[in-house]
Amino acid sequence: MAHAGPSATGRIEIGAEPGRVYDLVSDPGVLAELAEEYSGFRWLAGVTGARVGARFRGINRRGVRLWSTVSTITDADEGKRFAFEVRSLGIPVSRWQYDIEPSADGCVVVESTWDKRPGWFRAPSSLVTGVWQREDKNRANIAATLQRLKARAEHR
Repeated sequence: MAHAGPSATGRIEIGAEPGRVYDLVSDPGVLAELAEEYSGFRWLAGVTGARVGARFRGINRRGVRLWSTVSTITDADEGKRFAFEVRSLGIPVSRWQYDIEPSADGCVVVESTWDKRPGWFRAPSSLVTGVWQREDKNRANIAATLQRLKARAEHR
């Protein structure tokens, strides 16, 4: 799937097998523990696992602000890539993608996001989230998430 470059991205080396890291990032519950704004989820339509086409409702929190989204998994390539498209009120919001490459000491993980909001939706969504500089905030959030992912994956 061809995409223009991500609006924010981060990279980290992790001393763990690609499969272990994939198991962590492809579990929306674990991802909620690692992420900055994303704080919880529930599967939709009777789905119980991460597979292409599966949908989940994400609960997002920033300080006192709380909002929900619906995500659809687009990529679930075990040990290599996990990605999902996020919508709010049926409107495209973002794409989140985790690419995992084997390395000599484990793997390299690249977390990327694409801002998919239509221009007219940026101000209302910024009012809800309290974030006006979304790219800067996402870069900082990705860096924090990747550090937590590394700590979790390397911990035995």
